[in-house]
Amino acid sequence: MAKVEMTFSGAICRAIEEEMEKNPNIFTYGEDIAQQGGIFGQYKGLIGKFDDRVIDTPISEEVIFGSAVGAALAGTRPIVEFHFADFLFTGMSAITNQIMKIRYMSGGQRDLPIILRGPDGRSNNAAAQHSQSLETIFMHVPGIKVLIPSTPADIYGLYKTALNQSDPVIVFEHKQMYGKKGFVDEEEYSIPFGKADIKRKGSDITVVTTSRMVHESLKAAEELEKEGISLEIIDLRTLIPWDREAVINSVKKTGRLLTVHETWKRAGWGAEIASVVQEEAFDYLDDPIYRVGAKNVPNSFSPEQENFIMPDKDNVIEEVRKFLL
Repeated sequence: MAKVEMTFSGAICRAIEEEMEKNPNIFTYGEDIAQQGGIFGQYKGLIGKFDDRVIDTPISEEVIFGSAVGAALAGTRPIVEFHFADFLFTGMSAITNQIMKIRYMSGGQRDLPIILRGPDGRSNNAAAQHSQSLETIFMHVPGIKVLIPSTPADIYGLYKTALNQSDPVIVFEHKQMYGKKGFVDEEEYSIPFGKADIKRKGSDITVVTTSRMVHESLKAAEELEKEGISLEIIDLRTLIPWDREAVINSVKKTGRLLTVHETWKRAGWGAEIASVVQEEAFDYLDDPIYRVGAKNVPNSFSPEQENFIMPDKDNVIEEVRKFLL
C-alpha cells in the first residue's frame, strides 16, 4: 500500500478534514484555531475550509467544554480543543460531572460523541502551568476513552475511529510530536481502541510506554542493544482501553516489565499496568517491576531543572540496569 510522509499535526488535520467532508454534523472549536490554526499549527490545514464549522472561542474553558455537552445531545459531533492540557482543570466539572457521566445517568439512552483534544507534556521551558502530562487523571475517572499516540500513522488511525463512534474521547497530543514526521497510508484506515503496537521486538525486558516516551525508549533500546540487552517496546496508544493481552503476552516471554511515562511517577498510569501484571502474570516475573516517570514536583522554567525533572532515554537505561544487579 502506498504511503505518504506527513507530520503528526498534518495527520490530525487529514483525519479531521476527511471526516468533516463526510459528516456535516462534525464541527470543531476552541481558542486560536480558526484564524491562527492552533498554537502549534494543528489546524493550519483547515484554515479557509469549513468556515462555519471551525470556530474560535473566548477564553472560558467551562463554557467551551460544557457547551459540547449540549451540542452532542442535540445530535452533532463536536471536536473541542483544550489549548493546553493544563487548562483542563479550569473546566473540570463539565468534563467529569457531565461529559463522563451522561451516558451512565441516562441508562445508556444518550450518546455523547465528543472529542476533547489538544497539546500536553513538556515543551521548551514552558514551566509548571503549561507542561503537565495529565492522562492518568482521565484514565482514573470512568466514562471517557483516553488516546495518547506517538506517531503520525497512529494519530490518524485513532482519530478515524474516534470520529465514527459514540463515546466521549480525550486525545493527548504531545507538543514535541506535532512536527515529527512519519509515513501514513494513502488510503483511509482506522485503528481500534485498545490495540497496542509493538514498536520494537525484544526478548529480555518488556517496556510499556506511550507518546514522547516511546521515542525515548527506542533510543534507549538502540544503546542497550550494543551491550546485548534486548528491549521489547510496546506503545499502548490508548490507555482506556489498554491492551492487557499484548502486555501480558510480552511479559510471559521476557519475564520482566518496565513502565515508562512522562507524567509523574507517583500514582502514574504505569502503576496500574504494574498492578494488573502482578495480579495476572506474577508467576512469569523473574524480577520486580520498575517504573520511569517525572520527579514528583511541578515542572520548572529552568532548562537544567526541567531536564532533571522530566524523564528521557537516560532514565530508561538507568532503570533497565536495575534488572542486571
